[in-house]
Parts: sequence; structure tokens; C-alpha cells
Amino acid sequence: MPQKLKLAAAQSRTLSTTAETLHALEATTRKAASQGVDIILFPEAYLGGYPRTCTFGNAVGGRTTEGRDQFLSYFHAAVDLGDTPSGGGDDWVERRLELPKGKKYRGDGTREELERIARETGVFIVTGLVERCAGTLYCGALYVCPKAGVLGKRRKVMPTGSERMIWGQGSPSTLRAVTTEIKGVRLCMAAAICWENYMPLLRQALYSQNVNLWFAPTADARDSWASLMRTVGIEGRCAVVSANQCVKKSQLPEWITGESATTTTTTANGNVSETAEPGHNRSRRRSTITVTEDKHEICWPIVEEKANGASQPNGDGSAIEDEPQTAIHTAAPKSKLSQSITHSAPQGQVDPSGNEFVSRGGSCIVSPFGEVLSGPLWEVEDEMLIQKVDFEDCERGRLDLDVAGSYGRLDSFHLSVDGLDLNPPP
Repeated sequence: MPQKLKLAAAQSRTLSTTAETLHALEATTRKAASQGVDIILFPEAYLGGYPRTCTFGNAVGGRTTEGRDQFLSYFHAAVDLGDTPSGGGDDWVERRLELPKGKKYRGDGTREELERIARETGVFIVTGLVERCAGTLYCGALYVCPKAGVLGKRRKVMPTGSERMIWGQGSPSTLRAVTTEIKGVRLCMAAAICWENYMPLLRQALYSQNVNLWFAPTADARDSWASLMRTVGIEGRCAVVSANQCVKKSQLPEWITGESATTTTTTANGNVSETAEPGHNRSRRRSTITVTEDKHEICWPIVEEKANGASQPNGDGSAIEDEPQTAIHTAAPKSKLSQSITHSAPQGQVDPSGNEFVSRGGSCIVSPFGEVLSGPLWEVEDEMLIQKVDFEDCERGRLDLDVAGSYGRLDSFHLSVDGLDLNPPP
């Protein structure tokens, strides 16, 4: 029997609310199902959001009131899966933890919603998320099977850089791989979140469990990320799926930027008009941006004429609007992305339209021989990579390399992880 499955990496960004993001996740998963996808991965912190560029008002020896308010907004955006601070493990997975009085489930229902989406679409879902538990936030990854529901969840054991200020450290016990069978293909899958992939001992802990499908939800949009994914593939002789968000500055949450979200539209003559997205109150005036032949941008205020021919002054001679405008979304053809205004601003310059990318994406799928099968996908929003992978390549590759077996010199090198069984799961 062929040992091939269709894998997908969703280059999707977090939307304004968890409800909207869950709705988008469902739409993307249904689209994947229509294309025969068996397993789909969503990026790091997809549910709850990755607070890129936010300082939370933190400095060595001091915090600000504004920063605490930002953390409050972020805390409310996180999902509640009904787990415990120390991690309920199998008791949480099997729903053996105590239920709140009068409720049928623990948490805010996000787990149950993801299980419904997986069940109705028939697609195995792996998604990055930010989980709130008691008073702490954790960055995690959730495995959701269409038949059995949630098979496991893990929390990032080593948040990177400033992430350590807002996320707690997860238990290494959650590095336990999970197993399932899809279309006759036996899978042993595990996730290393973002820069956990740069931790040699963590990688070895996963290799030791005989993982053949490696998920790498990430927030790293550097060119070097693809080379790391190739290393994991060839080193572990496993298929690798990595997903990252593609986000522009103007799409960051208002609680981060302090500004309302805006959308830009390119006109036939190359001008760019800017409008507020629905549901956002704007304090800034509307404007048009003209791009000169030298690629300089000139921002012109738009004077709105009222019905009687008069305009409202804005204190500086420009006009202000009485009511928010309806957003106009114009997507540039993918083949002409270089001609679109949705570009990364030149180094050292700021795009006044807010359309510079704060995360360029870079999602990719890599074979067990370290070959890039699909991607990296740069500066393309809400796209999905789909690739059929032959899992017998994992065994073919073990002919000459098995870092947790014949090639590992286990008689001389020994690894143990507190609380984690490194034996391959049944």
C-alpha cells in the first residue's frame, strides 16, 4: 500500500478576535479538505496571536501602566483549553479533570470547536496557539484528530528573547510524540515550536521517539529558517512542515500600534487611497499616497465635501470624516507582487501606508532527505502550501543515517529528559 499523504502548511495570520480567527481556520481547513489534504499545520501563536513589535512597556527594573494594559488585552485574546498550570497530561487529553459546576466542558470551548472542525472536514489539524491557564500564558501546539479529537498538546519549553516576559515555560514532558494512522500510514508526530528547533538536545529528544512527521510552527521569517528545516529533515529522516504568518504593520492589533487598522487601495494611476476597516474608529484623516518615478511617496490629505459643499476642518486645514468609511480590499495578483504596494520598505525607511511586512512568512515543506518540496513562501498572505509526501522515504533514509539508532553510538552517548519517556510511543 502506498505510504503517501497530502500535507499542508497554512500561511495564515491571526485576525482581530479569536472567534474570527477560528472562523478563518475553519474556512482554510475546509478549503484544504476540498483539495484532498490529510494534515494541515497553522503557525505559531495563530490562535491568540503573536504580539510582534510589542514591548509591553517593559524595561530592566521597570514596567509601565500602558504595558500592563497591553498585557491585559493579550491575556484576553488567549484561549482557555481547560488545562492546569502544571499540565494535566493524559488526564486533560482524556477529559478526566474535574468539570466546573453546571458546565459540560472545561475552558472556553476552543478545544471543542477545533474538534468539531476536524471531525466535519476529515482533516487532521495541528495549530499553534497562546493558552491562558490561571495567571500565565503559554505558547503551545495542539494535535486534533478527526476521529479521536485532541490527541495531545504541548507547551513551548523555551520562549525566545522577549517572549520570556509574557510566556511561561512549558514542561518537557509535553514533548511526548503522538501517534495515529491515516489512510494506512502510521505516523509518529511531534512539534518543535520556532527556536526550539535550534536546541540540539530537544531535537534529539524528538528523534529518539522515532518521529517521522515533524511540525515547526514558527514566527521566524528569516531566510536562514529554511536551512534549519532542511537540517531537521535530513538529520531526523522525517518529513517537516513549517508554517509562519505573513503580516503587515497595518494589520497588527490596535492595542499594539495604538492606531486603528487600515486598508489601502491602488488606483489606476498608481495612487493609493487609505480607508478604515469595518468596526474600527479612526482618529487620523484619510489620505492619498502618490508614488513618484523615484519611488518616493507623497501623502496628500483628502478634503471631504459635505452635501452643502462645505468641508469640516481638522485644525490643520485638512478635512475629517463624520463617519467611518467602508473598507475596500484590492488584492494584487500573486505574479505581480513586486509591482504591488504591499512590499517591504527599503532598509532604514518606513512605509507611511503601514504596508511594510513585519513578518514575511517563509512557510515550507521539506522531505526526509532535506529537499525543499514546497516553498519557502515569501510575502504572500493567506496562502497554503500543499505537498504529497512519501513516508517510506523515512525508512529509505535510515539505510545510512539513524541518529537515534544505528548512527547514534548509544553505547557512548546518553540523553535523558526529566519527565519525558524517550522510547518510541506505541
